[in-house]
Amino acid sequence: MKIKKGDQVKMLAGKDRGKIGKVLTIFPVEEKLTVEGLNLMKKHVRPKKEGEKGQIVEIPRRVDSSNVMVVCPKCGKNSRIGLRQSKSGKLRICKKCQTEL
Repeated sequence: MKIKKGDQVKMLAGKDRGKIGKVLTIFPVEEKLTVEGLNLMKKHVRPKKEGEKGQIVEIPRRVDSSNVMVVCPKCGKNSRIGLRQSKSGKLRICKKCQTEL
């Protein structure tokens, strides 16, 4: 998977289509990721202690990696990611402006 933790991504599908968020976690085996503030689900939480009230918490759900696209930090456009070989290893580059990510 070419998307890394901390990347800015734009949602291409779903209820949050067109919104931009930061990648929180990656699940490479499943090809899924979670994005901060997007694709939220509501979860009902029971009270833990006596006298405490139950509450509804919003938790980000996993999104398939095919439904997001990386936003280049330099040109600001959403673009595909390419790999370029260098002496230090493989570098991720923006396909539109050819800069390193």
